[in-house]
Amino acid sequence: MTVAARARLLGLVAGLCACGVVIGCGDDAPPSILPVDYRATYTEVRNCRQSGDHDLHMVRVLADPAAIAAYSDRTTAFPEGATVMKEEYEFGDSDCTGPIEQFTVMQKLLFGADPANLDWHWQRIDTGFNVVAENDPRCAACHVRCGVPPDGYDGTCTLP
Repeated sequence: MTVAARARLLGLVAGLCACGVVIGCGDDAPPSILPVDYRATYTEVRNCRQSGDHDLHMVRVLADPAAIAAYSDRTTAFPEGATVMKEEYEFGDSDCTGPIEQFTVMQKLLFGADPANLDWHWQRIDTGFNVVAENDPRCAACHVRCGVPPDGYDGTCTLP
């Protein structure tokens, strides 16, 4: 790509950001629900595995302190604000030790707050902690089948 073409492309992206077309840029960007320092408080609740529903990425599931009991025992309700996230790795990274490609995060809302999204707030976040997508209909459409133990619980799809 030529320098001139690259400059035009950057101008186009900047314009789309200014218009709110692209999520994750500009002053109107929604805040990430995943803290930058998540590793200080989040715990791995499911080890590295391939995910057919996340573009065949390898994923590790981590939970914040509020989500650990509900995710692990499958009987405790997820409290409002509890957060479960997937670190997503390249397809061939079978032990999830390479660079993270992106994050997918779900944060529990109050019961009845957003039934269309299973009372979860969903975000796809890049490695710069910028929100790339929010409440993508694919998330709830896939996770709706994960509501009943032993294979899932309250929209979380996998066994710990």
